[in-house]
Amino acid sequence: MCGIVGYVGSGDAVEVILEGLSKLEYRGYDSAGVALIQNGKIRIEKKSGKLNNLKNHLEENPILSQVGIGHTRWATHGEPTDINSHPHYSEDKSVAVVHNGIIENYISLKKDLQKKGYKFISDTDTEVIAHLFHFFYDGDMIDTLRKVLKEVRGSYAFGIVHEKHPNELLCARKDSPLVIGIGENQNFIASDVPALLKYTKNVYFLENGDYAKIIKDKIEIYDYEDKLVIRDKHEIKWTLDQATKGGYPHFMIKEIYEQPKTLEETLRRRIREDYSIDFNELLTKEELENIKDIYIIACGTAYHAGLQGEYAIEKIAKLRVDVEVASEFRYSDPFVDKNTLAIFVSQSGETLDTLLAMKECKKKGATTLAITNVVGSTISREADKVIYTMAGPEIAVASTKAYTNQVLTLFLFAIYLGDLKNSITMEEKILLLNELKSIPEKISEIFKYEDKIKFIAQELKDVNNGFFVGRGLDYKVALEGSLKMKEISYIHTEAFASGELKHGTIALIEKGIPVVVLATQKNLIEKSISNIKELKAREAKIITIAQKSDMELSEVSDRIIYIPDTLDITSGLLSVIPLQLLAYYTSLYKGIDVDKPRNLAKSVTVE
Repeated sequence: MCGIVGYVGSGDAVEVILEGLSKLEYRGYDSAGVALIQNGKIRIEKKSGKLNNLKNHLEENPILSQVGIGHTRWATHGEPTDINSHPHYSEDKSVAVVHNGIIENYISLKKDLQKKGYKFISDTDTEVIAHLFHFFYDGDMIDTLRKVLKEVRGSYAFGIVHEKHPNELLCARKDSPLVIGIGENQNFIASDVPALLKYTKNVYFLENGDYAKIIKDKIEIYDYEDKLVIRDKHEIKWTLDQATKGGYPHFMIKEIYEQPKTLEETLRRRIREDYSIDFNELLTKEELENIKDIYIIACGTAYHAGLQGEYAIEKIAKLRVDVEVASEFRYSDPFVDKNTLAIFVSQSGETLDTLLAMKECKKKGATTLAITNVVGSTISREADKVIYTMAGPEIAVASTKAYTNQVLTLFLFAIYLGDLKNSITMEEKILLLNELKSIPEKISEIFKYEDKIKFIAQELKDVNNGFFVGRGLDYKVALEGSLKMKEISYIHTEAFASGELKHGTIALIEKGIPVVVLATQKNLIEKSISNIKELKAREAKIITIAQKSDMELSEVSDRIIYIPDTLDITSGLLSVIPLQLLAYYTSLYKGIDVDKPRNLAKSVTVE
């Protein structure tokens, strides 16, 4: 969740680190700090609150340095205060550490260190690493780091500097992402690529268990067996412009508007001229015949994409699919074996709950498939097979374009499986793929109704509670719409299957409460109208999302937003767009920082 940036070179370390941290603000944080080597001593400056607090302080108290580490913290252990902010010193201030992740055995480590006379000033788990490094320090940085890592249990990405090694930077990672940026006469570390794009596009993605010593003209990487290794160099294709707002007021609205382009790119790259799907022979017909169970495993928005994927695979490929929440999956003793295909969906490819669920499936012999947006991410490297989505960098905490690209990728995968199973005819496939090809243009058409969506958002901004309902595929989309509204507008909403209203939930319906009804499934329109009438009888305010040809729904709705006509099975790619816009504008009118909702982070790298 937190952001790490480190620098060693001939340039201005303060400028590089603050610039890098600013590019990681989207990850969510509540404090920021730097540790810089100046005149043979480490100087730490850190402030709770926004990064600007730290920037202003450093402008008033400048530091000249060419080596340092920086951090934006999202609190796990201890409140977001100056003292609990990173970096953390050893007691004699000879070593400083920044850390993402959680040290699971920090209490026992802390007690042992206290018995040895070490004094702690923060409530964090990270401070034990600074003291532990001091305790083991023997003059050799790598040797000391090895000893520290052998004592630590949990997840971590570390950046470490020592006053006696003013030209060195150490880093290590386990279950938390860390990237080494490769420059000319300078090198970098960061927890995510956007922090580096201004300075380099060449990186090493550290493998799980890797650690490294970095100087300005040399990088040494060691694996978990303490062997010196050579990792593949990757060139990042994203541009700095892609990772910035490009004139939009927020990343979220920019990314909503980028969806036609990114979906078009996915379609262009995946659909061949003969209407076959290009997944580079991901599975053979024989491999598919051996698969008895399919799981889609994910968290949050990616889980909701998985629900649409389940619907597509079952309808198109005629294969039964279970969709599981990753944080619950590995504790449920799942029925997984060598005949299981486990699909893991993650925008960042670093979601810890999803990664740990993948490891559980690999232990049991399952074939693992990653669907992720980030090349070189941990999940993509550890999976047996991988499909990359084409969303480009997604910065806003609330996912939009990553979600629709995940859904589209799962639909294409369903068609790919249908081809292998011969469960879809050529005529059906051409009809479906042509409709998918029309989705980007139809999303652009929805943007024309933005003023109407803004008007509804103005009406919603002062409510405290609301509901999202739908049947079939609409219910799966309603879950995502409800999550978007909750996470960025802080309005309490819940999503329910429309048919379940009468089984208890209708007790919560009262005069004026807003209910967003998704009614895009033509074979269920009559049922949806009946549900709306039940809600209207209790004086709920009905906001309906429907296909343009279903005009009768306007007669029972207070507000209606039409999407272009499409196949029922593809309607979720369209109906989610007004829900994204509705959440965005409701949050905007409430005066909330849309891109950085409270308590949330972009990449969730803790359990």
